[in-house]
Amino acid sequence: MIRNDLRNIAIIAHVDHGKTTLVDGMLKQSGTFRENQVVNERVMDSNDIERERGITILAKNTSVVYNGVKINIVDTPGHADFGGEVERILKMVDGVILLVDAAEGPMPQTRFVLQHALELGHRVIIVINKIDRPDARIDEVIDECYELLMDLNASDEQLDSPILFCSGRDGTASTDEHTPGTDLTPLFDKILEYIPAPEGEPEEPLQLLVSSIDYNDYVGRIAIGKIERGSVKVNQEVTIGDYHETKKPYRGKIVTLYQIAGLERVPAEKATVGDIVCISGIENITIGDTICDTQNFEPLPFVKISEPTVEMTFSVNDSPFAGREGKYVTSRHLRERLFRELLKDVSLRVSETDSTDSFKVAGRGEMHLSILIENMRREGYEMGVSTPRVLYKEIDGKLCEPIEELVVDVPETSVGAVMEKMGTRKAEMVSMNPMGSRMRVVFHVPARGLFGYRNEFLTDTKGEGIMNSVFYGYEQYKGDIPRRSNGSLVAFETGEAVTYGLYNAQERGALFIGAGTPVYEGMIVGVSPKPGDLVVNVCKKKHLTNTRASGSDDALRLIPPRVLSLEDSLEFIADDELVEVTPKNIRLRKKTLSNIQRAKDRAKL
Repeated sequence: MIRNDLRNIAIIAHVDHGKTTLVDGMLKQSGTFRENQVVNERVMDSNDIERERGITILAKNTSVVYNGVKINIVDTPGHADFGGEVERILKMVDGVILLVDAAEGPMPQTRFVLQHALELGHRVIIVINKIDRPDARIDEVIDECYELLMDLNASDEQLDSPILFCSGRDGTASTDEHTPGTDLTPLFDKILEYIPAPEGEPEEPLQLLVSSIDYNDYVGRIAIGKIERGSVKVNQEVTIGDYHETKKPYRGKIVTLYQIAGLERVPAEKATVGDIVCISGIENITIGDTICDTQNFEPLPFVKISEPTVEMTFSVNDSPFAGREGKYVTSRHLRERLFRELLKDVSLRVSETDSTDSFKVAGRGEMHLSILIENMRREGYEMGVSTPRVLYKEIDGKLCEPIEELVVDVPETSVGAVMEKMGTRKAEMVSMNPMGSRMRVVFHVPARGLFGYRNEFLTDTKGEGIMNSVFYGYEQYKGDIPRRSNGSLVAFETGEAVTYGLYNAQERGALFIGAGTPVYEGMIVGVSPKPGDLVVNVCKKKHLTNTRASGSDDALRLIPPRVLSLEDSLEFIADDELVEVTPKNIRLRKKTLSNIQRAKDRAKL
C-alpha cells in the first residue's frame, strides 16, 4: 500500500542557515496557527538554551497539512556536536530538504549529514535560502551543491535533485532565482511531487523502529519512531528488542499512542504504516529498539552512531562554597542525572571511575558536553568539571587521535595570523579559496589543537572570522601541542575581594572578578601574561595608620573584569584546574586548593 496522504521529510543544514525559520513559515502558511494567534519566532526552538543561543540542539517533530496531505517535518540540529541527533532521525523519513545559505554555500556539517541521507537512498530537494542577502552568490552556490553531491557519490536520481530559491524570513519560495516568490506554495508542491510517499503492508505484523526518546516525569519514557510495517493500536501487546541482540527481547503493552499535529501531540487509537508516532508505557525502551508483533519478532537494523571524541570528568563539588547554591550536590544525584541523560542522548557515554565521587563523560565535542553542563546547572546541580581530553584509539598497533575538518572564513588581512596559529597546532591546510573580499581556508587539525583556540581566533580576525569544524577521522598521533602559555592568578586566602587588593592584583594580569566577589584559597581570579601561576591577595585591605586615613588617597580605578562564559572557562583551564559549576556561578579553581601544598608538589617535581 502507498500512503499518498502522507510525506515524511527532514530539514538538514549547517548551523545558522535558517532551518527553524523556514519551518516557522511552513507552519504559518499551512494554517497550523489561527490568523490572530501570537506565535514566537523560531517556534520549534522550545528549549531555553536554544532560544538564547539561536541554535537547534534537539531534533523535533512537527506536521503540516497541505492539499489534504499530512507532511511530517523533522527540524534537525545544524551543529556538528549534535550530529548524533541527525544520524538517527534520518531513519524516520523518506526524503530530505537540504537547506544552503545563498552566501556561505555548503559547509562541513551540510556534507556530514547529507552523506548519511544519500547512503540511506533518500531523495533530496535543494533549497537555496536567504537569496535576499546582499552578498548572495547564487550561481556559485548551485555549482558547489552539485559538486558536493558528486563528491558524495550520489546516484543519478539524486544528482537530478530539484532546486528551489527561498527566503525563509519572508516565507517565499520560487523555482526561478530571478523571480522572487510570493509564498511557500512551490516548496509544498515540490515536496508532494518529488518526495516518495511511505509504502508498506498495513495487514502484516507490526515493525516500529524507535529513533528518538523523550522523557516525562509522569509517564516515563516516550518512544518516537516510524511504523515500517503493519499497524499499532492502544493496549496492544508487543515484543521489544534490538537488531544487535545486546539484550533479550521482552514483552510490553502500548498504554498511550500519540500522533503529531502541528506542535501538539494528539492522542490516537490507531496508527498505520508510514505514521510517525509517540508511544508510552514500555519500560527500559531505548533508541534503536524495534517494537514488533508478539507472534513475529523481526528487529530492524539501526544506524551506527559515531563514537564520542572528547571526554571530561564530572565530579562532586568539594570547594569551600559547596552546597550553598545548588539543590543536588551529592554523588548519588550526579550519577542518577548523568545516566538519565543516556536515555535521550545516544552519542553520550558515561562511565564510572575508581572514585565514587567522579564520572567520565564522553561526547562529540566541547559544545555537546557544555550544553549538558548548562542544562544540569539550570536544574540545580553543582559539580566540578575537568579540562576536556581527546579519546585516542589504537589502529594497527599505532596510536591515533581524532582529526577535525576546520573551515574558516576570514578577511584576507587575517589569513597570515590564522595560518601561523594553525601551524603551531599541527594543522594541515587542505584548500584556500577566495570568497569576495574574504578567504575560505580548510584545515585538518587534531581535535585537541582546537581546545582554547576560539578566543584567539576572534582576536586574530578582529571578530570578523567564522569557524566551523566537523569530525573528519582518526590519524596517527601528531605530537605534542602546547595547551596554554599563560599562568593563572590564584587567590591567597578565603574572604571577599576588595578594591585595594584587586587594584594591586590587576598589575599582574587580567582579572576575572570584581569587588565584592567571595573568593577562597586556590580559586583562580585572573590570568597572568607569563607562564607559571602567581598567588595574589585580592582580599587585602588598606590599613589605617597614624599618618593617613584608609580612604584619603585618590580613588582606585579598576579595569573591568573579563567575565568568562562556561565554554570560555572549559577552554581556559589547564590540567591541574577545574571549573566549579553551580546554578548561580561559574568559578575556576585549582584541583589542590592549598597554596602551600601546591608549592610542595612543585618542589617534588
